[in-house]
Amino acid sequence: MSVTMARNDGVTVFTVQSDPQSRWPPVCQILKSLCYSPLCCSVSPYVRKTQGKSYSVLGAMQIMIGLLNLGLGGTLRASPDTDWQLNDSEFPYWLGALFITFGVMCVLSEKFPSLCLVILNVILNLAGVGFAIAAIVLYSIYISRLRMSWWNCSNSRSYNDFYNPTPPSQSDNQYFRQMCLEGELLSHVLLIGLNVVLIVLSIMELCAVISAVVLGIKTLRNSAQEENTNVENTKPLLEEVTSHSTA
Repeated sequence: MSVTMARNDGVTVFTVQSDPQSRWPPVCQILKSLCYSPLCCSVSPYVRKTQGKSYSVLGAMQIMIGLLNLGLGGTLRASPDTDWQLNDSEFPYWLGALFITFGVMCVLSEKFPSLCLVILNVILNLAGVGFAIAAIVLYSIYISRLRMSWWNCSNSRSYNDFYNPTPPSQSDNQYFRQMCLEGELLSHVLLIGLNVVLIVLSIMELCAVISAVVLGIKTLRNSAQEENTNVENTKPLLEEVTSHSTA
C-alpha cells in the first residue's frame, strides 16, 4: 500500500492505494504505510530546527529521576515498615523504569527528529503525566501508613537471659530504652525523608513530562508552519522559472 499527500489552498488530501493481496484490513494497511513512510520516519530539518536542544535536558532529568526512584524506592521496599499492599504493587520499580523510558524517548526525539518520534514522544509523555501523579499519590499514601510496629523498646528485650543471666539495673534499663527510642525516631525520620525526596522527584517528573508535551506540540506546529512558509516562498520562483523556460 502506498500513501501520497497533496496540499492545495489549505486542504490536505491523502490518496491511499490498497493492496488486494494483503490479509490485513485497510486501517492496518494505512497505519503500516504511515509508519514506514519516509515523510513520517525520515529526519526532518524543520523539526530539528524548531525543537532546539531542550529535549536532551528533559530526557537526562527524567532518566536521573527514574534511577533515583529505583534506588531510593528499593530502599523503602526493603523496609519492614512498608504496607503489604504497597509491597505487592512494586510501584517504585515500574515507575522508575517508566520514567527512564520517557527520558530515553526525549533523547531519541532530539537525536533523530522525525515526525513519528516527536508524535510518539508526545503520546508517551502525556501518559507520563498520569504516572507522575500516581507516583505522588502512592508515596503520600506510604507516609500516611508508615508505622514502626517492628521496633520494640520494651524492657524485656534490653538483655538476653542466655548471654547475660543477670538483669540490668534500673539505670541501665532507662539508658537502653532511651537509646532505643532515639534509634526509632531516627529511623522514622529517615524513612519520612526518603518519601519526601521521592515526592519532590515525582513533582519534578510531572513538570518534565508536561514540558516535553508542550515542547513537542510547539515543535509540530512550528515545523508545519515553517514548511508551509517555505513552500509558499518557492512557488513564485517555480512559476518564474517555468515562464522563462516556456518563453
